[in-house]
Amino acid sequence: MTDELYERAVAVAERAYAPYSQYLVGAAVRTRDGRVFEGVNVESAAYPLGICAEKAAISRAVVDGCRPGDIEAIGITASPCGGCRQWLYEFRLDRVTFRNRAGEIVTYSPAELLPETWELD
Repeated sequence: MTDELYERAVAVAERAYAPYSQYLVGAAVRTRDGRVFEGVNVESAAYPLGICAEKAAISRAVVDGCRPGDIEAIGITASPCGGCRQWLYEFRLDRVTFRNRAGEIVTYSPAELLPETWELD
């Protein structure tokens, strides 16, 4: 089922807005109640102000009322950056699926991807 999310991420990646890097990234998240939200990376000429596909997909889910613990899994066309790994952990996803450097589809928990997270107590 997580491979399905990865395939949706691949399909949506072509809609990314990446005129500077030409690096198109797609993401698809599935909520525990079965809804799917897609996102793409969106770049800006003020380069650090762009948004990653993972954050776009999670943000779309949040707009629809999702909160931490409501999102079950994500498929991404690239390994998530450190900032996105924090989001994936904070939103308490169970599974993160992406294609690794060796070209294999892999699945990890957010805690495996970011073992020392930053948390407010």
